[in-house]
Amino acid sequence: MQAGSTLPDKTLAPSACSLMPPRLTRAILAGALAVIVTAAFVTQAEMVLSTVRIGYLQLPPVALGLLLAILGVNRLVQGLSNRLGLARVELLVIYVMMLVGAMVSSHGIAEKLVPLLVIPNYFAGQNNSGALFGPTTPHQLVPYNPTGGPRQAVAAYYYEKLPRGFSVPWHAWGTPLLTWGILIGLMLFAFLCLASILRRSWTDHEKLTFPLAQLPIQLTTEGETSVFHRPALWFGVLVPVLIYTLNGIHQSFPAMPQVLLTISLNDYLVTAPWNQLDYTPILISFAAIGFFYLLPRDLLLSIWFFFILSRLAQIGAASLNAAPDAIASSLRYQTVGAYITLVGAIVLSSKHHFKDIWLTAIGRRSLDDGNELLPYHVAVWGLIGAVLLSAIWLWCMGMTLWLALFELAVCLFLIAPVMARSTAEAGMLMTETTFRPIDIYTLVAPAHGLGLANLTMISFFDSMFLQNQRGLVLTGFLDGLRIAEAANIPRRRLLPAFIIGPLVALVVAVTMNIFLPYRIGALNMDHWMEQGSSRWIFGNDALIASGSVQAQPAWATAGSTVGGAVVTMLLLALRRSWYWWPLQPLGYALLGTWSTTQFWFPCLTAWIFKSLSTRYGGSKFVAQVTPFFLGLVVGEFGMAVLYVFLNAVLHIQPPPFPWS
Repeated sequence: MQAGSTLPDKTLAPSACSLMPPRLTRAILAGALAVIVTAAFVTQAEMVLSTVRIGYLQLPPVALGLLLAILGVNRLVQGLSNRLGLARVELLVIYVMMLVGAMVSSHGIAEKLVPLLVIPNYFAGQNNSGALFGPTTPHQLVPYNPTGGPRQAVAAYYYEKLPRGFSVPWHAWGTPLLTWGILIGLMLFAFLCLASILRRSWTDHEKLTFPLAQLPIQLTTEGETSVFHRPALWFGVLVPVLIYTLNGIHQSFPAMPQVLLTISLNDYLVTAPWNQLDYTPILISFAAIGFFYLLPRDLLLSIWFFFILSRLAQIGAASLNAAPDAIASSLRYQTVGAYITLVGAIVLSSKHHFKDIWLTAIGRRSLDDGNELLPYHVAVWGLIGAVLLSAIWLWCMGMTLWLALFELAVCLFLIAPVMARSTAEAGMLMTETTFRPIDIYTLVAPAHGLGLANLTMISFFDSMFLQNQRGLVLTGFLDGLRIAEAANIPRRRLLPAFIIGPLVALVVAVTMNIFLPYRIGALNMDHWMEQGSSRWIFGNDALIASGSVQAQPAWATAGSTVGGAVVTMLLLALRRSWYWWPLQPLGYALLGTWSTTQFWFPCLTAWIFKSLSTRYGGSKFVAQVTPFFLGLVVGEFGMAVLYVFLNAVLHIQPPPFPWS
């Protein structure tokens, strides 16, 4: 797989940007304060306001919005005293901490963890999963008594708010949070090791562009080359600012017109077989269009082409009276085959690099890793140790050891690398997969045969790490390393930022996600995260345990998996054989994801703009208009964060943002 770049990489000379320890200390301290603000903003916006999700994208709007605010304040401080102002490298360290902090505060960890621990008990009477899985739920994992009745006080007050005079039952949450904290720490460390292992191959050898890292790099460039000196940027900023200002006025004064930014095609396709189409929106996101404009045209074409092809396949199957579940299952298992093939291609293309790393780890070779985030022997043995310790953790909680290793392998070595590749190469703003490890297991045996203890822990693990994968911290680590390279920051100097940022965010966000529901009631907060996400997993696995799930025929699922693998291999072969072949296998692997459902239309729009710019203006014109598209991102994400601030201070209701 190849990637091109349309955005020049502005780097600084080593003498101008070496990050000395005193400045590193100041940057880390400032970054920790910024992460506290980030976590508070994310929790307020996503869980309380629940209409502007500023933390769950792979480039969180809150990180970019706060970076813009810090840049403005820093400019004022530098006007008073240049010594007190923050240097570019300090600003980027702060940004990286906010980046990973936002992911941890949002769907990455905090917003999934806290509701997960009370959902099985509060909703036990509605889908029977709480009663079914209660006897096999380890008491260390939840703040209630697993063998007690439904809607115990700790869960009931969480959802319905505390009566007057009652205090938050912090004591009940202590043991579960510490127990889960062990697994979360191991998984974060595994991602850190995986990022260290993948970095050189993806950045130095394959030259992936890491589009989501380009904007903070450009925004912090100083001097005459600063993007803020380009009028095109401000024209780009103006477009979303005007539209979201108008839509914001409409929220308070409905008589004012608004600009619709999301249209569902399903509202207009009401006759058979078109009414069998899955949710297909036309989403107008200026930020997504701006980011996708940075990508090569063949990659943009691949994303929207395969998405539309999958929808046409649905219509064709529906016209032949195929069941909707069978169609969805076929697409899901095609992506399983595509993922397996893509990971195989990643391993094969980097086999010499991985071999050198392994030989270095066992002491038979000495690969230069002085400027890597972690020494290779630490990264390799740390990853192995994190996987084994995580498997032991799951085994201690009741999961069979081989199944624990299987769950971890699918999560860390199949799904996570492809999702990370989708951001590093395709610039996807959202990571979301289409399958779980249990779907792969059903290729060889019925899932209900795993038993209640295994299905209980599968429900907990998948809810925590595989459902709502937006905010995948691995991509934050990789983007942070790309930013360090562009600013010539020694990568190992980022290690404290990668440790302190998530830790501070986790403490602040988890505390707020426990405190706020007891004060205002989780039933009054974000519906999907507080009720829907984990509840769907437990309900589905309860049906599996009872044998009520109608499994697709083995030949159908196996055939779809093999078919997905064959198509992916064919696309890989065509890319290698014919340089002009326009379709990339990554676009096919993403065809069934929520990410492409949301962003297929911005991909199509950006592809049209990029094609016209290249055809009639050439590469010089593309470089000239690129700041305009960066301005679209700055304007939309900046307005999102501004509205969250205005809501907190003045209770102004924000307009809907398409990616929320």
